[in-house]
Amino acid sequence: MICVSIQHHGLQDIQCLLESSNPAIQMAEIRLDRCDLSSDDIASLFMADTPLVATCRVAGDGSGTWEEAEEKLAAAIKNGAAFVDVEIEAPKEMGKRLRKLCNEYGTTMIRSCHFFDGTPDSEELTITLEKCKRYGGEIAKIVAKANSKEDSERLMSLYNWVGPGELIAFAMGANGRDSRMSCLRYGAPFTYAALSENEAAAEGQWAYSEMLSALYGSRKSFGYTSEDLPLAMPASKSFAQRAIIAAALAEGTSHINGYSPCGDSEAALNVAQNIGATVERNGNKLSIKGLGGYDRQVEGSISVNESGLLTRLMIPISAAIFDGNVEINGAGTLLKRPLKGAAEIMAPFGVLLSPLSGAKGDLKVPLAVKGSLLPGKADISGIDGSQLISGLLMALPLCKADSEVHVRDPKSIPYMFITLDVLKKFGIHISSEMEGDEEFAETKDWAHCTGITFKIKGGQRYKAADFSIEGDWSAAANFLVAGVLFGKASLSGLDMHSLQADISIIDILTEAGARLSETEEREPDEGQETTAVLTVQKTPLRAFGTDLNNCPDLFPIVAILAALCNGRSTIFGFKRLASKESDRGEAILKTLSKMGVEAESFGDRMTISGYSLEYRLTNDCLLQGGKYSSFHDHRMAMALKVASLAADSPIEIDDTDCIAKSFPAFLETWKQAQ
Repeated sequence: MICVSIQHHGLQDIQCLLESSNPAIQMAEIRLDRCDLSSDDIASLFMADTPLVATCRVAGDGSGTWEEAEEKLAAAIKNGAAFVDVEIEAPKEMGKRLRKLCNEYGTTMIRSCHFFDGTPDSEELTITLEKCKRYGGEIAKIVAKANSKEDSERLMSLYNWVGPGELIAFAMGANGRDSRMSCLRYGAPFTYAALSENEAAAEGQWAYSEMLSALYGSRKSFGYTSEDLPLAMPASKSFAQRAIIAAALAEGTSHINGYSPCGDSEAALNVAQNIGATVERNGNKLSIKGLGGYDRQVEGSISVNESGLLTRLMIPISAAIFDGNVEINGAGTLLKRPLKGAAEIMAPFGVLLSPLSGAKGDLKVPLAVKGSLLPGKADISGIDGSQLISGLLMALPLCKADSEVHVRDPKSIPYMFITLDVLKKFGIHISSEMEGDEEFAETKDWAHCTGITFKIKGGQRYKAADFSIEGDWSAAANFLVAGVLFGKASLSGLDMHSLQADISIIDILTEAGARLSETEEREPDEGQETTAVLTVQKTPLRAFGTDLNNCPDLFPIVAILAALCNGRSTIFGFKRLASKESDRGEAILKTLSKMGVEAESFGDRMTISGYSLEYRLTNDCLLQGGKYSSFHDHRMAMALKVASLAADSPIEIDDTDCIAKSFPAFLETWKQAQ
């Protein structure tokens, strides 16, 4: 990335530059020792979406006192500085205090050293590098005047001693001009440029527009449109499908707001009508008259299209509302996806599952559901996911007697609580108790939960409700990753306190170094509640570690994110991917390999070695373009569109129709951001 050095400007000038510069400023260094900014000005300025580096020099070409510098830098950290640059000449205790603030507020500390008269020998440069690290620098910055090409080469040799993203080193002067660009080739997270030739902070500094053109060429930034309106995210199909089926089971007419069609949600509406509910549509609103006091049907047939969730919801629900056998049919990739553990989970409740075709091997759709659902107490495994358990939670309240379900080794835990949340809105109440290890007792982190007990009263009835569907975090993840890697993304319709597991993308991006801001939407649609707009902007990113066992749908896009972050990222949850729309784990590995990305899987873990877009541009190692398969998997297809922005030639996807399963308007929304 390119960081623009801003000096000798006031608050309004700087804010105007950040908001309306053409070309847009990716990130900026604010020279607090050279800009006339009050404490209030600093507080206002550093809340900007643009990643900002706070610098207040005293040594070298700086001015003022260390006390003044600490006060200004501390104010910048507390108000949102992405980076703070502290000279190694600063008093030791000042450095410690600022480091503590950085840890508290999530600011990355740079420890810097400048040699204005010349370039030291290799030994002194190495010692300086070690000092920067020892004094708390997550990034070391070493800049020296190059009196010869050899000086510049000696300075750049420091990159041999660090990993990508850990060092910013370049030379000043005419002999060091090229190093300001080539430092990106060696792994610097960003370099520096001047606003214009007339505002260069040191000899040899490039003008921003010149460096931008040299680095990116004709490559366009993502998300900077003429309208600059937020992108509307579709309805969460996790909430939509559950709400539709709950409404179909309810007494009276329910009203569901915020609906947007996709393949899986449309399948849920068809099932609702199939079991006897009446559905009316009016734009993004649904009216569903439910079964209420229905009479049990002797037998039936249900089509779930390609929806794995709907399949697993309807297995126990159909056993609860039908007296005889029920056939569950599907289509597309669903016919190849095994229903692992389903027969074992349903057996304690008196339900037998068998393949319709009599085929041997793993149980798959189409299948027969035989026997009426019986209440009871059971201990079941959650190792194969939460969807069938959610179906039990929806069906068991309809039984006459009480039930108790203990789930050991639970996976995708947030989705079980989405089910409880929806059920509560429709008048069904279920108590739950989680258990776990010592760390779970301290943190209540779902990753450390080892079991959940659900206590379900029988004889409950679904009641009609008015229900608003929140935006889909699974869809949003693709645009957030595109924004933080390639430009900017502003999204509307998302609940920042959502139970959706894929809201974890916020934590993943934050760990990678991204900055996210939330603002109120300026003019919500008439009759709608004011919603938040979530904005991310391109920023230097680093490798990360994350556990996706509770949110496996994020795996494809998070793998692309890792491929474009400096360093080696580790992602857990790989074993959860085998039974998705594709063998998603294998699909990701094949795709990354074809792109030229080093990736490996070990048991439940995948590791990915990544490099920033700028490193790839300057080293001619962009992701390889060409023809790619989506494996008929909507998540893979959307992730490939994001990856195409870092490819050396167009990426052609064999099947994008599969995206309609979850987000039919994805390609149209994607074009809006181009």
